[in-house]
Amino acid sequence: MFQKTPESLRLTLRALAHLLGYPDAALRANAPALLDALRLERALPEARMQEIEALCRQLCAMEPYEAEARYVDTFDRGRQTSLHLFEHVHGDSRERGPALIDLMQTYEKAGLQFDAQELPDHLAVVLEFASTQPPAVAREFLGEMAHILNALFTALTSKGNPYACVIAAVLEVAGQRVQAVAIAPEPGLDDAWAEPEAFDGCATRGQNRPDQPQPLHFVRNARTNSSQGASV
Repeated sequence: MFQKTPESLRLTLRALAHLLGYPDAALRANAPALLDALRLERALPEARMQEIEALCRQLCAMEPYEAEARYVDTFDRGRQTSLHLFEHVHGDSRERGPALIDLMQTYEKAGLQFDAQELPDHLAVVLEFASTQPPAVAREFLGEMAHILNALFTALTSKGNPYACVIAAVLEVAGQRVQAVAIAPEPGLDDAWAEPEAFDGCATRGQNRPDQPQPLHFVRNARTNSSQGASV
């Protein structure tokens, strides 16, 4: 069962945000401090803490290049395990731009100025923002993303990836149920962007809306214009 909700989630949310960051030398060196922060607020059940402690021990024991390569393979190659939350909902469609703007406005309305290398929908950024809010507001904010977080948790769990425990911890802090959900199979990158066979029509795979007619744009050839002008 969940622990009693603490008066503050600031340290817990920031620690989880850091654990989802690139596992460079600084993060590995700070792993003990991150665990101390999680223990201080006691917002997570003991079983989850033990999983996170195991992840930190593993990160510190791995060769640096191995830990970093695993991170890239986990979060930067494939939509199902992306830490960019709107990637799960909008993909590369046009709707993602307005959604990012709305999220930026949410940050600004809270009196915060976004200044990070990541996009505003990156889960680490979202957690940093939530850490600045009162616990009730933070839980409600993160709770709105529970369906995405459970999909991410499911994808990581299916791969046996230890980072799944961090996503589960975020759901538990938000007061949400951690559960496996159905996720659509993801085509391989080569398949998604494969070229059509010669004279086999136009491919729509890899485009923003493969199920919709694709617009054609005609551009007048400058050489043709000049040639026509010379012959008149």
